[in-house]
Amino acid sequence: MHVDIVPVGEVSSLVKREASEGLRETYDCEVSMHEPQSVPAGAYHSDRDQYRAEEFIDLARRVGSGDKNIAITPKDLFYRRRNYVFGLAYLSGSGSVISTYRLQTSSDGGFSNQSASDIFSARVRKEVVHEIGHTLGLEHCDNKRCVMNFSPTVRQVDVKEPSLCGSCQRSVL
Repeated sequence: MHVDIVPVGEVSSLVKREASEGLRETYDCEVSMHEPQSVPAGAYHSDRDQYRAEEFIDLARRVGSGDKNIAITPKDLFYRRRNYVFGLAYLSGSGSVISTYRLQTSSDGGFSNQSASDIFSARVRKEVVHEIGHTLGLEHCDNKRCVMNFSPTVRQVDVKEPSLCGSCQRSVL
């Protein structure tokens, strides 16, 4: 499998590196880095001061060169009536997106003794692996330690492992 990462807006080299390494380690796949893209026209919702996640998925699917394509953006994303999303993917689709906007809180609430930078890096890895998992057909997992567990807060992202549980691994690897 080939995953193409599509940076949208100003995406740091740290984020690109962590996303790439997380995908390679979990899925043993080829990863490429697409040329940076501009925020999709029409993605911004002025009443919410946020961006529509679906527009980023469409962009990744349209310009990406991989079997699976993931947009990464620092923009604050929402989907339908949700206040925000860390990421979004369509089940078994080719496009997905993650936002680093809400992953950048300075602490994990005392869960570990890691630095803010290490916590942020781990969150990026987990969210990229999670969204590509959806594109591979994985739904949310009930195992709270599995990277495919639904995580509406950064605290829940921090609690889960950066890898698939045994059951999810058997489904896709």
